[in-house]
Amino acid sequence: MKTGIRWLLRITILLLALAAGGTFIPRPLFAPVKASSAAATQRILLLSGPIHTDIAIPLDEETRAAFSFLDDGDFPLGHPNAEWLVVGWGGRAFYLETPSWSELKPLPVLRALTIDRSVLHVDLAGHITEPQPAVMAFDIDSDQLARLRGFILDSFVRNEGEIAPIRNAGYGEIDRFFEAKGYFNALFGCNTWTAAALRSAGLRTGLWNPLPQSLRLSLGVYN
Repeated sequence: MKTGIRWLLRITILLLALAAGGTFIPRPLFAPVKASSAAATQRILLLSGPIHTDIAIPLDEETRAAFSFLDDGDFPLGHPNAEWLVVGWGGRAFYLETPSWSELKPLPVLRALTIDRSVLHVDLAGHITEPQPAVMAFDIDSDQLARLRGFILDSFVRNEGEIAPIRNAGYGEIDRFFEAKGYFNALFGCNTWTAAALRSAGLRTGLWNPLPQSLRLSLGVYN
């Protein structure tokens, strides 16, 4: 009994140490030297939930052109009230089968805790009020936003050059799911993808951010 308790304490201490190191060791380790004096005129948002994060990028002309494959009657990318493209990455089973906590099922949880294929969830948003606890905003320049768009676009799976949508999958009337590159697990999941995407835009994150709280804290410390 005592041996079991000791091992439990060791595992707990190890996980706490990894979480602290992942939060407070920055990535990249040293702040990058600014290669451009371009003004930070582009605003992006980090949208946080209890266990998941999304990125919202402004629906300017460049974004609409880059994601034009999304635009149709069911996904009105050019709608005048659409201000943000919201994108998140996650495990296929959990993401598709758990639109709300009340619909939580054992198998998607098991897949999320082991390994699963990944998907991208794409949605549109109108005005997003700032400030609020679930929203962090960052001002970046046009080149950084272009790199972020490129990172997101490169995360889509393509079949013979065509983006691969998942038919009849979505939480509402507009949002959509797409096959994504990479595999999901609990240690390297949706929030580590978000962190990598933000680093592509020139932001610094923690070394390892598996939870929204860790990611938000590291972003606040290093940006």
